[in-house]
Amino acid sequence: MIPRPIRIVVADEQSIFRSGLRLLLESDAAFQVVGEAAAPDAALALVRQHHPDLLLLDLVMPDGGGMAAVRELAKDPVPGTRTVILTAAIDRPEQMIAIQLGVRGILTKDVSAEMLLKCIRCVAAGEYWLGHQTVSDLVDAIVLKPADHRSSRVTLTPRELDIVAAIVDGASNREIADQFGLSPQTVKNHLSSIFDKLGVSNRLELALYAVNHRLLAERPPTR
Repeated sequence: MIPRPIRIVVADEQSIFRSGLRLLLESDAAFQVVGEAAAPDAALALVRQHHPDLLLLDLVMPDGGGMAAVRELAKDPVPGTRTVILTAAIDRPEQMIAIQLGVRGILTKDVSAEMLLKCIRCVAAGEYWLGHQTVSDLVDAIVLKPADHRSSRVTLTPRELDIVAAIVDGASNREIADQFGLSPQTVKNHLSSIFDKLGVSNRLELALYAVNHRLLAERPPTR
């Protein structure tokens, strides 16, 4: 029995880019493009009409951009449809917000065709894909559980909150050390303490936790 193709809606402002994606995807019998849209409202209408397996979404569109569609789907999800952002550029805080709102994959448009198709297959199979790698068991509780940010935030020192903010911005240990006048080992020690206090095991989980629990809200300024 031939498996059902992965059904996709492509949403991008540029018609030539949408056409190229359709040609690429439909060159493989594993994929089927069921609709194209140039704006968030049109993308949402297609998703609700066709119930695709995947929405392939650019952020740069009129009427609020792709994040407008992401927010609407977070409020009123379409069962069985997962969203992958494929965009020219996206910063770290925006990535974290997108994941918190339910996005399952994030890629920039400079990726290879092979990487794009691999991402689509992984996300359609229920995994997360961030950058150039799959994140198989990203803990849903980090994304979805209610945020008790007051009780969480008070467990961290002002310096630890500074380091969390730097991690959310994508800084490396060396960059954090230079920024705050610390040794790399001291940064590692702070990170170990933060991981233990919050119950996370890596930088990605920490960034997701920080965004979801609003750890940096009302953060006191560093003296």
